[in-house]
Amino acid sequence: MAKTLKTVSASKPSWFTPKRLLLMFCVINMLNYVDRGAIASNGVNGSLETCTESGICTSGSGIQGDFNLSNFQDGVLSSAFMVGLLLASPIFASLAKSHNPFRLIGVGLSVWTFATAGCGSSFNFWSIALCRMLVGVGEASFISLAAPFIDDNAPIAQKTAWLAMFYMCIPTGVALGYVYGGYVGYHLNWRYAFWGEAILMLPFAVLGFVMKPLQLKGLGTPQLEEAANPSTTLTDESRGAEQSGNHGTSDQVSARTFRQFARFSRDMKAVLLEKVYVVNILGYISYNFVIGAYSYWGPKAGYNIYHMSDADMLFGGITILCGILGTLSGGYILDYMNASISNAFKLLSGATLLGAVFCFSAFCFSSLNAFIALFSVGELLVFATQAPVNYICLHCVKPSLRPLSIAISTVSIHIFGDVPSSPLVGVLQDYVNNWRETALILTSVLFIAAGMWFIGVFLKTKDMSGEDEEFVVEKAYAEPLLDGNGKEVLDSEL
Repeated sequence: MAKTLKTVSASKPSWFTPKRLLLMFCVINMLNYVDRGAIASNGVNGSLETCTESGICTSGSGIQGDFNLSNFQDGVLSSAFMVGLLLASPIFASLAKSHNPFRLIGVGLSVWTFATAGCGSSFNFWSIALCRMLVGVGEASFISLAAPFIDDNAPIAQKTAWLAMFYMCIPTGVALGYVYGGYVGYHLNWRYAFWGEAILMLPFAVLGFVMKPLQLKGLGTPQLEEAANPSTTLTDESRGAEQSGNHGTSDQVSARTFRQFARFSRDMKAVLLEKVYVVNILGYISYNFVIGAYSYWGPKAGYNIYHMSDADMLFGGITILCGILGTLSGGYILDYMNASISNAFKLLSGATLLGAVFCFSAFCFSSLNAFIALFSVGELLVFATQAPVNYICLHCVKPSLRPLSIAISTVSIHIFGDVPSSPLVGVLQDYVNNWRETALILTSVLFIAAGMWFIGVFLKTKDMSGEDEEFVVEKAYAEPLLDGNGKEVLDSEL
C-alpha cells in the first residue's frame, strides 16, 4: 500500500524545464560515449611496431604502440572501465533511496572528469587501466539515474521518443569519438584527447552540485523516507547524541548497514524475478556483445579487410548517420505503434533479425561499396532497438525500482556482453588471423538476440510504471519541472 506524506510548504520549481533537462543529459551521455569511441579510434588506440621481411620497420603509435600492448591487452583496456561501472552502478542505484539522485550524478561526473584526465597522464598499461576503471565508476551514477529522470518528465505520448533522443547519443558519441580521437591523435597526441574530454565534462560536474536538486518519481527525500519508515532510523535520542559529537554505537551502525543491505537484496529479488525483465536483458546481452566488439574493433577490421586508409572517418560517418536515424526511428515507431511492452518486443525482434541479415551479408562481399551499402542498412535497423529495450526496463518494474533496473541492465550487458567481447574477439583474431571470418562469427550472435526478444512477444506483460509508489511527496519536489499551477511546462522554449 502506498504511503502518502504531506509537507507544510512548497518550494519554487527548478530552473530546468523538461527540454533543458533532456538537452543536458544528452550532452553528458554523448561525452561518455565520445570517450569510448576515442579510445577505439586508430588515432588514440594506435598500433604496434611492424617490420617487413626486408627489415624495414614502422614505429608503433597511440596507446598500443607507446605501451607495447598485445591484442588481448588492448581488448582488456577497452573493457577496463566496465569493471568500475558494473561495481558502482548497483551502489548508486541503492543510494538513490537515501540520497538525492541529482547530487549523486554530480559526484559521479566529478569522478569521471578526474579519471579521464588521469588517462591522459598515464605512463604504462596498469596506470591507464586503473584510470579506465575509475571512468566507469564515474559513469555509473549517470547511467543508472538519467533514464528514470527523462521517463518522469517526458510528455506521455512521447516517452519512447524522448528516450530515443537520449540513447541516440550512444552511437553518435561513439562515432564522434572515432573522428575526434583520430583527428587529435594524428595531429597532436593521443593524451590530448583524454584531457579535452575532461575539460568538456567539468562544467556539468559542477552543475550537479550547484543546481537545485531534482527528485525521482517513487522516491522521497531522505527526511521523508525517515518519516515513512521510523523503524529504520535512529531514535531521537541517538540522533541528538550524534549532533553533540557522538556518532552512535557500533551496534547502531551495524543495524543500519544490515537494513540497507536487506532492502537492497529485497529490491534485487523483485527485479530479477520479473520474467519480462530477464528475457529482455538476455536479448540485450547478446546484442551488446556484438555492438561492443563492433565499436572497438570496427575501424581496425575495416582497415584490414577493405584497406581503408580513413577507417576512423568512414566507420564514424556510418555509425553517426545510422545511429541518429535508427535510434530516433525506433522511438517514434514504438510511440506510433502505441508504446507497450509487447509492441516493444515485436519491434526489437524484427529490427534485430533484419539488421543481422544485412550486417552478415555485408562482410560476405569483397566490394567496399557493397559493404558500405549493406552494413549501413544493417546498422540502421540494429540501432532502432535502443529506445524500446530501455522502455521495457523502465516499465516492467515499479517506479521506485527503476534506478536498480537500469543499473542491473547496465551491469549485465557489460559483464556478459561487451566486457568479454572485445578481448574474446582479440583472441579469436589472434587464432584465425582473418578479420573477415572473425567479423562473420561475431555478427552471428545478433541472431541469438533476435530470438530472445521474439520469446518476449509471447510473455504476459503489464506496465508497472504507475504501480504502488513508495512515496507521494510534495509536487514542487517530486515534480520539479512543473509550473506553480501543476501544469507541465512542455511548450517552453530552451
